Amino acid sequence: MGKLKRIVFTEEQIRKLEANPNVQKASESAITYTPAFKLEALQAYKAGQLPSEIFIRAGFDLDVIGHQKPKKSLKRWRETNDLYGEEGLATERRGKNSAGRKPAGELSVEEELKRAQAKIKLLEAQVDLLKKVEALERQKKKR
Repeated sequence: MGKLKRIVFTEEQIRKLEANPNVQKASESAITYTPAFKLEALQAYKAGQLPSEIFIRAGFDLDVIGHQKPKKSLKRWRETNDLYGEEGLATERRGKNSAGRKPAGELSVEEELKRAQAKIKLLEAQVDLLKKVEALERQKKKR
């Protein structure tokens, strides 16, 4: 199975997406849907509607957003809803500054230890590499 080609939206497509009342914001690589749309979409899905039907009825052009987007978005929203409830659908969990990410300072002791051990391994490998380079340079000078 090949890697899916990432969709990049044009300026015109972004303007059309942002004109849709179900879109909070759009960029060239992402669409942020309104929490109300996410809830309505989940309810429609539970009532038996297909993901693509839900998105088409909401005014989305599947040729623009991608035919897999409805299915994947609903799957992600169902998982978020199961884990965090309706409140989770209102909170953006993607991206650097989202509420769903742990700040870098909040690592568990185990995570800090794993990171420190990995850093030690990296530094040891760098020292070994430098020693080899120096040894090769000394051999070269002797010749």
